[in-house]
Amino acid sequence: MPATIELKYFNSFWLKKMKSVVNAAVVPVKPYTNLPSAFAANNADDWYIEESRIRGGYNNTSVDLGVKAYLAEEDATQQTRISSLIHSGLFNSRTGVNNTNQFSVGKDITRSADPANGSIQKLYAEDTNLIIFQEDKVSRALIDKDAIYSAEGNATITSTMEVMGQIVAYAGEYGISTNPESFAVYGYRKYFVDRKRNTVLRLSRDGMTEISSYGMHDYFRDALSSLTTEVDARIIGAWDMYTKNYVLSIQNQNGTFKTVLFDESVLGWTSQLSFNPRA
Repeated sequence: MPATIELKYFNSFWLKKMKSVVNAAVVPVKPYTNLPSAFAANNADDWYIEESRIRGGYNNTSVDLGVKAYLAEEDATQQTRISSLIHSGLFNSRTGVNNTNQFSVGKDITRSADPANGSIQKLYAEDTNLIIFQEDKVSRALIDKDAIYSAEGNATITSTMEVMGQIVAYAGEYGISTNPESFAVYGYRKYFVDRKRNTVLRLSRDGMTEISSYGMHDYFRDALSSLTTEVDARIIGAWDMYTKNYVLSIQNQNGTFKTVLFDESVLGWTSQLSFNPRA
C-alpha cells in the first residue's frame, strides 16, 4: 500500500519489503517511522526505508537495487519427487572436509529414475554401484563412472567426476512394491518380495531369479494376495547366519503369521511355520 512521507528536502528513497524471517534484524530508520495509520495497519514492521543516493546528498549518484538477498515466492508450490535422488557435497574425515550441508545449484547433483515405475523404496550400495529398488522396477546407478553406448547398444564404462552416473535397469518387470522390510542380503545375493506380483525374488550377479517358483508358486500367490491392507500388513525378510537361509515372515493385521525358509544349497523352501491366534 503506498504511503506519503513528508521530507524537508527532495531526495530519493526506497521503500522495501523484507521477509518476516529477518524482521528481527531490521531496524527501521527512526525519522521515518511515523507513517500514516493506513500504512501502519498493514504491518509497517515488514517495511524498511533505505536511502538511494550516495551519502544522502542532494542529487548525488543513485545506486541500483542490486541482487535481492531474500526473494518471496508469491505462488510457492511444493513438489514431492518420489523417484529422484539428490546428493550433497563431499565428506572426508581424513582431511576434515564436510560439505554434506551444501547442495550447489550449479552442479548436476540430481538423478531421476522413471516415475512410471513408482516411488523409490530402498537404496543399497554395492561396490561402485547403487542399487535402486522402486515399486515396479530394480535398477542400478553407476557411482563415479558413466556408461557410453555404441550404435549397436553395447555399453562402455568410463571414469567420470559424476557422483551418480546413468541409471540402468535390470532385466525383468519386478520391483519391491511397498515392502522394503522384506529386503535381505548375503554376499552378492539380495532377496526381496514383490507383493504386487505375488513373487519372491533373488538378485545376484546372474540377474533376477524368481525363487518363489521353486515349488511354492501357489503358496505365495495365496499368502501374499490374502494380505488385507498395505499399511498394517508386513513382509519381513532376514538372513540367518547360522543356517544360511533366507527367512521370510508374512504378517497380517489379524495376527496371522506365516514364516518360510529358503535354502540355497538345495534351491528350495525347507520349512514352514504358521501361527493363527484365532485357531
